[in-house]
Amino acid sequence: MTPDELRTRIKHFALRIIKLVGALPKTIEGRAIANQLVRSGISVAANYRATCRARSRSEFVAKMGVVLEEADETQLWLELIIEARLLPVKRVDSLLAETNELVAIFVTSRKSASLNLKSAI
Repeated sequence: MTPDELRTRIKHFALRIIKLVGALPKTIEGRAIANQLVRSGISVAANYRATCRARSRSEFVAKMGVVLEEADETQLWLELIIEARLLPVKRVDSLLAETNELVAIFVTSRKSASLNLKSAI
């Protein structure tokens, strides 16, 4: 997958997060999770775009760490939506699976970049 393909995939991911947030109940719990989820989910896309513009390998590694943190946080909010039964599992499951895949991609990318950084020194 090229960086442009991943950028498009992550943008679609952010759009799916926005749609899911709109479906959350307007309860105290729903609003609290909605606020956190929309911030972290959209942040994955925004920070990945910044990562693509990194000026050095070390900056790439650092920015990819932020992307990974935001994706992991998004994963938590999606898990809480399921466990708190705020939405049907069927509604959240594919987005959670996509989050898991993205986290795996980011972990691998960060590890590879870190190894390349160390070998360049």
